[in-house]
Amino acid sequence: MIESDDIDELAGEYVLGTLDAGERASIAARRKREPNLDAAIRDWERRLAPLDADTRAVAPPADLFGRIARRIEATGEGAVTELAEVRRQLRRWRKIGIAASLVAATLVVTTGIREVVWQPMPQTYVAVFAKDDILPAFYMTFDLARRELTIRPVDAQRQPGKTYQLWIASEQLGPAPQSLGLMDDTMAPTTKVISQYDQGLLQRATFGVSLEPSGGSPTGAPTGPALHAKLLPLGK
Repeated sequence: MIESDDIDELAGEYVLGTLDAGERASIAARRKREPNLDAAIRDWERRLAPLDADTRAVAPPADLFGRIARRIEATGEGAVTELAEVRRQLRRWRKIGIAASLVAATLVVTTGIREVVWQPMPQTYVAVFAKDDILPAFYMTFDLARRELTIRPVDAQRQPGKTYQLWIASEQLGPAPQSLGLMDDTMAPTTKVISQYDQGLLQRATFGVSLEPSGGSPTGAPTGPALHAKLLPLGK
């Protein structure tokens, strides 16, 4: 049985077009008989629709592949590169592409490319927890109407004897952050409903993910390395 995070990753790769022709044909056939995979693909299409609508296709230079091949040959490294390492790097860059495209889609919406006079309050938000300027460790989607969040690991790794814990901080909640509970130790997407907070607080709050001892923070506050992010509207 395929785990939910594997399905989500495959769906993202399918929508972004990072699969080769054979893999894409296989996923297209599978989505017809696997409702979970089809739903994940539709979810990715919905989230990335703003990016697709506001960008135009650009064809690569005709000689690009030849230039890449000549450069590889010139280095003399092509013959000694192990296939397993190539596949590992490819999978890593696919994940980066999925995360980067989600961030780009968010920026397209939030920077106001489409000029409008009035729009209703967005109900879907996203937060990106990045440990550097390129590669997010986690990304989170948030349904404001249902107060439901789903946080997914992108480049975060499982740590032996440790667990990731989710937090929320706001001036309305006092000086200390409040725990929203532990994340799934299998590194699968984690979904939580936080109906105890009102919409205004959630829109302005800061969310955090910290690395804690197994079982969670022993002090009731973050004790390990932490990443922080705010919600950005993704639109309807």
